[in-house]
Amino acid sequence: MKKLGLIGGTGPESTLVYYKEINRQVNEATGGKQFPEIAIESVNLFKALNLVSEKRYDELESYLLQAAQNLQNGGADIIALTAGTMHLVYDRLKSKIAKPFISIPQTVAEYAVECGYKRLGLLGTIFTMENTFLTNPFTDCGIEVFVPEEADRITINQIIGGELEYGIVKEESRQKLISEIKKMKQNWRIDGIILGCTELPLALNSQNCPVACLDIMEIHIRKLVQMLVEDKTKS
Repeated sequence: MKKLGLIGGTGPESTLVYYKEINRQVNEATGGKQFPEIAIESVNLFKALNLVSEKRYDELESYLLQAAQNLQNGGADIIALTAGTMHLVYDRLKSKIAKPFISIPQTVAEYAVECGYKRLGLLGTIFTMENTFLTNPFTDCGIEVFVPEEADRITINQIIGGELEYGIVKEESRQKLISEIKKMKQNWRIDGIILGCTELPLALNSQNCPVACLDIMEIHIRKLVQMLVEDKTKS
């Protein structure tokens, strides 16, 4: 089985979920006979977000590239980022990483096509909602993607950065997120919502979302597990 390298820490809560779920799902898929080899290069969340907010993308690219190279030097065969926002520089990084580098946006867009979605809403950090790096793979596939209005984007960003990144889930904040999804359903007739930050599933899931819920972390993890298990089957 190949070794998986995760660029984590952005934030720590989602990185923990990646580690635990990939181990659980691989073990389940192999009949309880295997656990995968996983290396995690945990970067400084605050440094990464400061580089994003100040649009210092060259420095962000160098910072994440060093993390990827550390994973490659440690024997990782597959590399993945564990945060949607960090995909701001995914295209820059891809050409410089020798190993398969599995994109969250591309993986989720392929899943959306398989499910037949046509109109999706997007929640995430303000950088994710106000840029196109996450939505481009969807629009390339003919799927329309809608984001909240400016004031609502600010509120959602505050919930993510001030609460969810620290593992804090307030019921009041959860209800604000749910209300926003309902508003998007009413205004734009969305048939699903992309949880475009890997911390959002701490507050939202298929049980409480008023539309179909596309958990980018869950979908990405499933893809990584599939790659690891398929490799084991072929070996």
